[in-house]
Amino acid sequence: MENGAVYSPTTEENPGSARGARGFAAYFSLTRLPWYRRVLKGLQLLLSLLAFICEEVIPECTLCGGLYFFEFVSCSAFLLSLLLLIVHCTPLHDRVDAGKVKSSDFYITLGTGCVFLLASIIFVSTDGRTIAEVAASFGFIASFMFLFDFIAMLYEKRQEAQLRKPETIKAEALTEPLNA
Repeated sequence: MENGAVYSPTTEENPGSARGARGFAAYFSLTRLPWYRRVLKGLQLLLSLLAFICEEVIPECTLCGGLYFFEFVSCSAFLLSLLLLIVHCTPLHDRVDAGKVKSSDFYITLGTGCVFLLASIIFVSTDGRTIAEVAASFGFIASFMFLFDFIAMLYEKRQEAQLRKPETIKAEALTEPLNA
């Protein structure tokens, strides 16, 4: 038997062109989040990274416990916000239960915002009044972005609950005859 007769019905000539584009834009989409949440997520990512970088350039510290705690929290906040942004903007969002993604985002954002605010307060209180205040200011702003995002999610949850709330039917209307 000739090789062409065996392989022609099962083999594609150019399989790449039939699949479509497989670039960065095919995997990354910001449309799952409203515009204000996209802005808040981007600011969380940027400000937590800036807080971490500003903290890393501090040459010396007097009470280093606050500095180390701030370092840990700012790095963790950056990584968690990056993880949440990746989940929201990639096809991974479609593979995970949407309710779990929303719930995880809700609690992670609240926890990160509160701990970041606490770490910024501790860092400022144990700081030797040096240039580290710049890092702490990025920490405060980043923690407020996390808390603003939490408030936005809380508002969205309340709006969804209002839409799902069933109508209340008056008891009087049920006792009246239909053909009166």
